[in-house]
Amino acid sequence: MPSTSRKRKPQVAFVTGGSGFIGRHVVSKLLSQGYAVRALARSAGSAEQLRALGAEPIPGDITDRDSMRDGMTGATHVFHLAAAYDYSPEGRELSEALNIGGTRNVLGLAHELGVPRIVYTSTLAVYGDTHGALVDETYRADGPFLSEYDRTKWEAHYHVALPLIAQGAPIIIVLPGVAYGPGDRSWLAEMMRLFYRGLLPVLPGPETQLTYAHVEDIAEGHILAAEKGKPGESYNLAGPAIPLGEMVDFWAQLTGKRPPAARVPARYVRGFAPVAGRVQPALSLPTAFSEELVATLGATYIASSEKARTEFGWRARPLQTGMMETLDWIAATEPLDMLEREKAAARVALFAALGLFIVWLWGRRRRRRGAGAA
Repeated sequence: MPSTSRKRKPQVAFVTGGSGFIGRHVVSKLLSQGYAVRALARSAGSAEQLRALGAEPIPGDITDRDSMRDGMTGATHVFHLAAAYDYSPEGRELSEALNIGGTRNVLGLAHELGVPRIVYTSTLAVYGDTHGALVDETYRADGPFLSEYDRTKWEAHYHVALPLIAQGAPIIIVLPGVAYGPGDRSWLAEMMRLFYRGLLPVLPGPETQLTYAHVEDIAEGHILAAEKGKPGESYNLAGPAIPLGEMVDFWAQLTGKRPPAARVPARYVRGFAPVAGRVQPALSLPTAFSEELVATLGATYIASSEKARTEFGWRARPLQTGMMETLDWIAATEPLDMLEREKAAARVALFAALGLFIVWLWGRRRRRRGAGAA
């Protein structure tokens, strides 16, 4: 008697940004769940990383639409993660071409080829500074933008992805907050290393509020959105919203190391952003000292993930578990002896932080004297 069971159609995922921090975890999770993965590779190094994960590297670039055509043809899913998440001057120059033009190429081609499920990685940064409000997916702010990353991702979200959805493209948008975890190379990991090394004596902008989710959880959110999310919908993948000052105190609690001795409110620091723009690249200081990140101090990039939890069961692991794992990785990957250039940069960063603290104290005392005279 013939079997009436139907074999599941092979699931083939085409992934951009697969060698990136979140992308590597998305690729690994797809492979573990039986997907065949074709991943775009801009360089031989990226191709080697992707091959080591078990994916099929596809030579190409998101700025070259035709380079992706063969690899994307026949895919059942497209995951577009590639973006310029870089606050350096070089990164800002790439933002327009990658974040807007690249997104137009990837999503437009996927729609043209009739890919049934398309997941686009946006960001909570498209909401901008929410001024303390924990917003949901219905929120929209049209600027001002605090960084070129914010602006170009906003353009890609509202002027590329949403118009394609209106044309019938089966795009599902996920909006991660800050991703953390072992292997991170972002400004957050740089700040965690400064803290671990005892080189964060003064914390600027402690009221800056962000959401934090482990990179593996954010990757899992991509898979859940692809399989259970609704085309045309957006889903925040945001962990708990924590002020930066509380987060650094949390690191101190987990490690037993001393927290910064002083905190300088953002309003006394943001004016130094143009100075940071000149000093940071000249002295090879960490990205945390870049002009655009200094300009974002005091902002709140926070949103609720209730929709993702309700519709497809997404969860972020406890912060203590994830941060302890990340701090353990930082400890394990610290060089025994910092290079002289790193030491020099650390000293400059230390003096810069102390200088900011002195300026803040001076301004505070002036205001107190002015208030007393009044």
